[in-house]
Amino acid sequence: MAKLYFRYGAMNSGKSTALIQVAYNYEERGMKVVLIKPSIDTKGSDTVVSRIGVSRTVDLLVPSSMDIFAEIERINNDHTISCVLADEAQFFTPAQAEELFRIAVILDIPVICYGLRSDFQMNGFPGSTRLLELAHSIEELKTICSCGKKAMINARLVNGEYVFEGAQVAIDGEASVEYRSVCPSCYFRLKAEHSKRQ
Repeated sequence: MAKLYFRYGAMNSGKSTALIQVAYNYEERGMKVVLIKPSIDTKGSDTVVSRIGVSRTVDLLVPSSMDIFAEIERINNDHTISCVLADEAQFFTPAQAEELFRIAVILDIPVICYGLRSDFQMNGFPGSTRLLELAHSIEELKTICSCGKKAMINARLVNGEYVFEGAQVAIDGEASVEYRSVCPSCYFRLKAEHSKRQ
């Protein structure tokens, strides 16, 4: 039986790079992969973009209304799919996370999802929460904070200033938004410094 994999990590942990590498490995062996990502992720438009400079166009840009199971089943009927690879999986709806699970279980196609576990306020993304509940295999991809400790939190900056309130979704690189991966200690220090300035 195929499995649903959820590989999560803070930003800069190499998720998109790993996805592109997995796609290459499958295709090098003559196997068909389908790359998908939520359309809400406008960074790179229809492309998976890695911070180290590699990129790859997706096969399916997924709006929140799309039935992913039906789309993958349709593609699989025309060309046998060996693996579905999903980038920015935190932005899928909980229902879409369930569709990815059904693809693995019912269509017997491995599904490997890459994404964030939580947002800049340490709240879970609905899609990630459902993936954590359903995935057969969960793996953390690690990165480090500037202090040298393990980074777990994605701190948000707007115009170069750390912010701790706002909408859950703000795409990196748009409207002067950027993110830094930080450890919990540095996150709470930055948050205390921010509060003192208010």
